[in-house]
Amino acid sequence: MEYPRVMIAAPRSGSGKTTITCGILRAMINSGLSLCSYKCGPDYIDPMFHRTVLGIPSGNLDTFFTDDSTTRSLFVQSYSGDMAVIEGVMGLYDGIGGVETQGSSYDLARALSVPIVLVVDAKGAGRSIIAQLKGFLDYDEYHLIKAVILNRTSVAFGNTLGVIIEKELGIKYLGTIPEIKDQQLSSRYLGLVMPEEVPEINKKIDDLAEVITENLNLEELKKLASEAAELDIIKEDSSSKFVNVGVVLAVARDEAFCFYYKENLEMLKEAGVKLVEFSPIKDAQLPDGVDGILLGGGYPENYMKELSSNKSMKASIKNAIDSGMPILAECGGFMYLSDSIKNSDNQIYDMVGAIKARVEWKGKLVRFGYVTVDMGELQIKGHEFHYYDTDNNGDCCVATKPFGGKSWNCIHSKNGGYIGFPHLYYPSNPEFINNFVEVMKNYGGH
Repeated sequence: MEYPRVMIAAPRSGSGKTTITCGILRAMINSGLSLCSYKCGPDYIDPMFHRTVLGIPSGNLDTFFTDDSTTRSLFVQSYSGDMAVIEGVMGLYDGIGGVETQGSSYDLARALSVPIVLVVDAKGAGRSIIAQLKGFLDYDEYHLIKAVILNRTSVAFGNTLGVIIEKELGIKYLGTIPEIKDQQLSSRYLGLVMPEEVPEINKKIDDLAEVITENLNLEELKKLASEAAELDIIKEDSSSKFVNVGVVLAVARDEAFCFYYKENLEMLKEAGVKLVEFSPIKDAQLPDGVDGILLGGGYPENYMKELSSNKSMKASIKNAIDSGMPILAECGGFMYLSDSIKNSDNQIYDMVGAIKARVEWKGKLVRFGYVTVDMGELQIKGHEFHYYDTDNNGDCCVATKPFGGKSWNCIHSKNGGYIGFPHLYYPSNPEFINNFVEVMKNYGGH
């Protein structure tokens, strides 16, 4: 089977790749194509945005989290539709620590043999863009960069540069997106609030799609995607997938808890786990008949009053944990299980109290970046990103940064599960989920 695919990347962050990726996705959907999308790296927001606003399947792929073979398998297993669009992260070659290629957009493109389209911010520049592109092409060991889109300059000037780009560099010029006020998708829309909470987003995307359709050669983009090299995939036996093993996992899903890797949830389902969603904000108690709890990250700090005042839900979760129910909780989920959270205004809100810890706003980024978590019998990869910290982060595991080797104790072990700040990527070690499923089976008597 062929897997038409293309990556939208950039020389650096802030070049406009997210805005242009979203515009391309909507424009192609409007043309009748069925798409799937992926985000390179650990970011939750962009895939969530693609799913909730654009309505297409979207996931995360990361060469720090998984080796080449696993990365390709994850891509093939989740691929759907006519074409995949992969959005890069940071600058094309920026990986671990900003100095290694592992974990970079380019490394993912290499692993998946993906044609790369570079989005270049051309504002205030001219022929210097040719030199910049030449440097990127010289660094392109696998000859994956196939085309360029110029952003934030006049279409007429961009077209003039495009002729030179194709003549001197031998890559395709797909077009120029002019600078248009109020159509950039800033971090305010993509990072600080849920996509569905911003009603003007759909109009912004529609307007972007019109600009994209008018100014980019989408037929050439589709042609590039169709020319992607054949993937070397080890076929897996799917006969055992989605066999119901009788366990049910309650998954927190609402405005406060929304950070879940699609790949993690798919792995749970493939292990035979039935997922039942609930809202710690709105529901009165856990769903009936569950054998475990999953509390992901998200925005609990934005809903502390609602979470704190829902005493029946807090009691339901606390009683379940006290009775031995297995639980996985990450970052915001960990914060919710603590005794209390103090926000940036020094207001304190009581939480579940299942973990003896007090959480407070630190006013700066406490931890950021990739980690390998050593759990003793196994290791699993993940990342941290949080402005809050606690006086009791746990000590059953050791997290180590891949660049520099800094390490620290973290995570509470509870009822065969794990509670702490790291966001874990389950496909980096499937044994983690196999073990948790067994714990749930034992708890539920299955």
